[in-house]
Amino acid sequence: MTGQTTQIAVIGAGHAGIEAALASARMGLDTVLFTMNLDAVGNMPCNPSIGGTGKGHLVYEIAALGGEMGRAADAVTLQSRTLNLGKGAAVHSKRVQADRSRYRELMKQTIEQTPHLRLLQAEVVALITEPTETGKKVVGVKTKLGDVWHCEKVIISAGTFLDSRIFVGHQNYPSGPDGMLASEGLSASLREEGLKLMRFKTGTPARIHRRSIDFSKLNEQKGEETPIPFSTYTDIDTYSKDQVSCYIVYTNEETHRVILEHLHDSAMYSGQITGTGPRYCPSIEDKLVRFADKPRHQLFVEPCGANTDEMYLQGFSTSMPTHVQELMIRTLEGFENAEIMRYAYAIEYDCADPTQMYPTLAFKSIEGLYGAGQFNGTSGYEEAAAQGLIAGINAALSLKGKEELVLPRDSSYIGTLIDDLVTKGTNEPYRMMTSRSEYRLLLRQDNADLRLSDIGYQVGLLPQDRYDLFCQKRQMIEDETARMEKTIVPPHLNNNEYLESLGSAPLVTGVKLSDLLRRPELTYENTAPLDPLRPTLPQAVITTVEMQIKYDGYIKRQMAEAARREKLETRKIPDDIDYMAISGLRIEAAQKLTAVRPLNIGQASRISGVSPADISVLLIYLKS
Repeated sequence: MTGQTTQIAVIGAGHAGIEAALASARMGLDTVLFTMNLDAVGNMPCNPSIGGTGKGHLVYEIAALGGEMGRAADAVTLQSRTLNLGKGAAVHSKRVQADRSRYRELMKQTIEQTPHLRLLQAEVVALITEPTETGKKVVGVKTKLGDVWHCEKVIISAGTFLDSRIFVGHQNYPSGPDGMLASEGLSASLREEGLKLMRFKTGTPARIHRRSIDFSKLNEQKGEETPIPFSTYTDIDTYSKDQVSCYIVYTNEETHRVILEHLHDSAMYSGQITGTGPRYCPSIEDKLVRFADKPRHQLFVEPCGANTDEMYLQGFSTSMPTHVQELMIRTLEGFENAEIMRYAYAIEYDCADPTQMYPTLAFKSIEGLYGAGQFNGTSGYEEAAAQGLIAGINAALSLKGKEELVLPRDSSYIGTLIDDLVTKGTNEPYRMMTSRSEYRLLLRQDNADLRLSDIGYQVGLLPQDRYDLFCQKRQMIEDETARMEKTIVPPHLNNNEYLESLGSAPLVTGVKLSDLLRRPELTYENTAPLDPLRPTLPQAVITTVEMQIKYDGYIKRQMAEAARREKLETRKIPDDIDYMAISGLRIEAAQKLTAVRPLNIGQASRISGVSPADISVLLIYLKS
């Protein structure tokens, strides 16, 4: 073969591809990032928002490991809000409305200025592999123009572009998101290499011109006053001081009548779409069918950027014809004269069955091939970026001859996400939620850096200056926690009067500040008058100190459970084990274990169809 050479080829410059390419290049590996369109690097074809329930945790974790999404999101934040503040600390989740154009420009510039990384507009249409003693390995990729790139690792992060097709009413045609070209050829190449592909579907709502909306009829939704950024690099004093408003509107009886009368016109209900859509982000027509008893549905009206009049109508995704979309939207209060700038659409695309991958995100059947992002069956920018980061790290570590990174479930939502995908698979676009984790209190967004920054530094991705900032923060948390455990609040009259004013019981004897903070009605902030020697600390430090002290008992309980489970995670299973030959193992379990080929007993125990009795048989076999 003739052509050019690189060490790592990354296919697709969406959120997964960006993190993968930046990670491998920052770790010193020569990397080429292929994109079908240089102007679409880091594009947000759906809502330009970052974070949300469960997803905000992922972004904090990406930042803690040395990834880019959090820092970029901070730089282009239009509005920041922390969701679920009325619930426990485990589910507090940051979400920002981002400037779509600025995010794209910033990411492209970051890539262009990164050493060891080349950004190239070219469509990859085929893998090039060679046989090995145990199977095959990837040795290059081929572009639509016939160019060949020799490489040792390939990361596929093709998003929703593989043989993608747009659906609007009774019309459908080959296309990628946002009117871009579909990727044609790569799916066929992957199938020829023996990979199993699935067909998924997603969609996006219409965009409305700001001037055509009567905002006086909508409910205004302002951002939080003192937001904490995703990244430690972000200057807290200047972060998101001038936030814009978002708005809330509701569907009504007339909206529902129009939609149900035209249900037969929806591409989803007319039988044209065969792909499986996301359960947790359904179209508006699907909501009406599934929740027929609900008189209305909440919609969010959000800006797409500071320098555009496009407004995003979150919650109103549809595949209705354009004339029906006009009727639907104009039934909403304040949208009587709405001007649609971009019509809603549904999109089908090919993606890989993630059970074909190891927890490193490397494919089992093709050495040197990795998958990341929506190509792995997920939905969402954050899930994509998290996988891209791990795939990039592992491709680089493998080339350096080092052990690849596998994050356990008790370490991160990233670990939970990947373990769910490669162990259980998914029959619909997977979305991260806090309910996915059995260690939610350990995996709060406020302590992401405490959990992961040491790892980011050790693999060579987190730079020294950022690691030093983290170490300073960790020391402040430790010092303040220790101080509150030692500081005694005496039971004098002024203290008791103040406690009673807060609805808290007076003191009979001296009490530690930490014990006072564990009272439900007391917070770090409102205990300040009882603590005259309190130091001035950053809000991020205060939040973690308060959470760790308040939930100390529950945290220790989850840590004990995690330690118990760790014994199973460290019990390795030989890769060449013949499950069908194990006496006493049920046939279903043997088949599932053979298909997934778990790395350890912990992963084996989470495979659907493998029972505790099967695990006992497997443990006895391994011991013998």
